[in-house]
Amino acid sequence: MLSAADLAELAAFRCELHQFPEVSREEAKTAQRIVRALAALQPDQVVTGLGGHGVAAVFNGAEAGPTVMFRAELDALPITEISDVAHRSTIPGKGHLCGHDGHMTLLMGFGRLIARARPKRGRVVLMFQPAEEDGSGAAAVVRDPRFVDLRPDWAFAIHNMPGQRFGHSALKAGAVNCASQGLKIILTGKTAHASLPETGVSPALALSRLIPAISALGQVGPLGPDYRLVTITHARLGEAAFGIAPGEAELWATLRTMQDGQMAALRAAAMDLARAEAAAQGLGVQFSHHDDFAASVNDAQAVAHLARALEALGMPYDAGDLPMRASEDFGRFGQGGTRSAMLFLGVGEDHPALHNPDYDFPVALIPVGVQIFHRVMRDLLG
Repeated sequence: MLSAADLAELAAFRCELHQFPEVSREEAKTAQRIVRALAALQPDQVVTGLGGHGVAAVFNGAEAGPTVMFRAELDALPITEISDVAHRSTIPGKGHLCGHDGHMTLLMGFGRLIARARPKRGRVVLMFQPAEEDGSGAAAVVRDPRFVDLRPDWAFAIHNMPGQRFGHSALKAGAVNCASQGLKIILTGKTAHASLPETGVSPALALSRLIPAISALGQVGPLGPDYRLVTITHARLGEAAFGIAPGEAELWATLRTMQDGQMAALRAAAMDLARAEAAAQGLGVQFSHHDDFAASVNDAQAVAHLARALEALGMPYDAGDLPMRASEDFGRFGQGGTRSAMLFLGVGEDHPALHNPDYDFPVALIPVGVQIFHRVMRDLLG
């Protein structure tokens, strides 16, 4: 178990990470802090620069056996923190407001236990993954040629969950997070003098029609297999000037489905609407795709290992509100034969929500998560 000294040092490390947040694909200094902290644990291998700034620490057991990966995320959010805590962000416009600083610290605490008593067989991979918030990180790690030698048989993750009782886990087999993708639509016409709008080609009417039409492709409702949702997140029309009739417009929409297989159909339907409206108004149209998250699906056998660990530790769990609309790129690790599962660990019913500007990861959750990971490792690897 972690000692009082361990917990104090881990709390200080978490505060350091919190003070210096880096957003997706910019986590170079965060990765350096992780590598420095790992050195004291003497892993058998440290791989850096995975899929960007990812770091993997490998601990070998004495005998051959399966590879078990435990994952945390490196990145923060482009949100200004409004907390008055002493360890608040020192980087304007950026903050660890999803708890990834706590997840990294949890994994580092787990690493301390592994360093003191290696598994009897197999190997453990501690994966500090980049760029979770924009959906690109896990995919980039998996594509990295060096991941071939690290590919796990089992993969586990914990995400903190405000609004849920402290220490109470939400866990279930099957779909737990929606697939999502950002679609950017650019409509191009021709500017004109505001006094002679008929001499140009304005995208204003097309934009005003597309907002409700594309929104109507999805609907808020139960998260069943056919669930889909379209959220308009941004719109822009022309320039901020009174003398110019607009010649260009942008519309951003987040598309969300419960299953990966439905995303292509939803995206195609949205693009077909935009093409038809652009043609009717004499406009050009272009598309780009962003923040591509696969659905996260918990493997039943991996869930069984997490459930067994929770029961052995006397920690309560149920299905909670799963599945959830929010997306998580951990699902990428469950593709290609790896049995993967994530549980959602409660931080308190009155805790500020994820991505709120006053969110702060509770350090009391660190030893709880460490115990869960450690028990799973012992059950699988001895």
